[in-house]
Amino acid sequence: MRVTVLSRPRSLAGQLLAVQAVLIAVVVAGYALFTYVSDRRQAEDAAVRQVTAVARSIADAPSVRAAIRTPDPTAALEPYALRVGRDTDVDFVTIMNPDGIRWTHPDQKQIGKRFLGRIGPAQHGRTFTETYTGTLGPSVRAVTPVQDDGRVIGLVSAGITVEAITARVQDQVTALLVVAGGALVLGAVGTYVVNARLRRHTHGMNAAELSRMHDYHQAALHAVREGLLMLDGQYRVALINDGGRELLGVGGQLEVVGRSVADLGLPAPLTGALLASEPRVDEVHPTASRILVVNTSPVSGGERRGTVVTLRDVTELQSVMGELDSERGFTQALRSQAHEAANRLHTVVSLIELGRAEEAVAFATAELELAQALTDQVVAAVSEPVLAALLLGKTAQANERGVELVVSPDSRLDDGLLPDGVSARDLVTVLGNLIDNAVDAAQGTVGARVTVTAYTTAAALVLRVTDTGPGVDPAHADLVFQRGYTTKPAGPGGRGLGLALVRQAVTRHQGTLTVAESGADDGGGAVFEVRLPLRTATAGAAPAAGGGTA
Repeated sequence: MRVTVLSRPRSLAGQLLAVQAVLIAVVVAGYALFTYVSDRRQAEDAAVRQVTAVARSIADAPSVRAAIRTPDPTAALEPYALRVGRDTDVDFVTIMNPDGIRWTHPDQKQIGKRFLGRIGPAQHGRTFTETYTGTLGPSVRAVTPVQDDGRVIGLVSAGITVEAITARVQDQVTALLVVAGGALVLGAVGTYVVNARLRRHTHGMNAAELSRMHDYHQAALHAVREGLLMLDGQYRVALINDGGRELLGVGGQLEVVGRSVADLGLPAPLTGALLASEPRVDEVHPTASRILVVNTSPVSGGERRGTVVTLRDVTELQSVMGELDSERGFTQALRSQAHEAANRLHTVVSLIELGRAEEAVAFATAELELAQALTDQVVAAVSEPVLAALLLGKTAQANERGVELVVSPDSRLDDGLLPDGVSARDLVTVLGNLIDNAVDAAQGTVGARVTVTAYTTAAALVLRVTDTGPGVDPAHADLVFQRGYTTKPAGPGGRGLGLALVRQAVTRHQGTLTVAESGADDGGGAVFEVRLPLRTATAGAAPAAGGGTA
């Protein structure tokens, strides 16, 4: 059974190495060929100049003209021609009569025979060169006349064989090939080193794998709902996905990548968390409209390369937890009230058993009137069912902690007057956290009391909570709304988030949140006031009667 093994595609680094090696080889081979052709042409030109100079020098020599006049020119010219050929590094020097009969030749058997090649131009007194195949093979030769008083008395030809010229070029080509080979080896080594680094960076993946990974990367970035933010070593945004833009509120800013985190306009605590060098795990940070869980992890590899930040939106979870805390408070208040009701019922039963029926009726009636009076007071002032239920529950809860919670006589909030965009959850978040904060501040003080005022003007819904606590230092007026700031000991669920949630909800509805010191008549504590604009409000409308000032 044959098993077909599919070879893995060559990695991107391997492909680049092959391409670069072929490119270097082609460049070196092309340069070598160009140099060979150029050197051969130069060698032929040099040979032409050399043989021309030798031939003219011989033709101009007085001893040559004197020997030609002798009865036996060969006897004097043959040794001379051989000596000049050796000294000038030419392959032959032939001296002949005007008819082309040789007087000299390297091969003595050729002496007395006719010269092979053209001599016509020289017979007319002109020097010329040609490439011709003679007795020694193809050669580059020059033919020039020997003149005496303007009369041609002989001819001189000097030549270099093509084989000798080729041998000279081959020596140069050999040296060139050695240099070209060295350049090819050096280029291959450099290419291998570069591609080895590239293989490490690409983890040996080929181009198709890198392309597929990029596609998956882009799809994952756009598909994941959680925010992903990558910062470089200088805390500049290197990458951010759609979820990160939405959660950080920078979706409308086109040039986020490349900007410093400090320039994104984020809340100071959140910016500090992103700029921190140590990891952050599940830190809760409120923004203008969201509550984010932030995790940061530095990317390091011998040096700090950046930070990976993940963001999760827990706005709804925190709101539900706030409602759960309120419900838990209601439950505890009901449990306490049930306990108190049981005690009062036992008292009524005991009075009846003792035969004091009138005292039992009076005691029960007084308790009912007290509870009904509290309910009537709250409902009369605030008929909005969500706020009324919240105030009743918080009243009982505050009473269990030794704090009196009262609704100001100035309060007037009828059902149906709340802004359409303000949900019951936001009302619970705002007023519930303000009351909880005020009860915490007032608890343990003499005459501990929290006063709640709720009313609407023509322009806004006003919620004011006053306590008899120690108040707020004016220097810390802005800090109290930041997440994590508190003057109370930390509890199991953490501290410093309630007022931050209030500010977030108020900001989301384009309202205002202020804190000030209350007057001496109100106990000298703190006054927190929230104003939420009404959608149907008309600009410049006067406040309704009974409304207080901030």
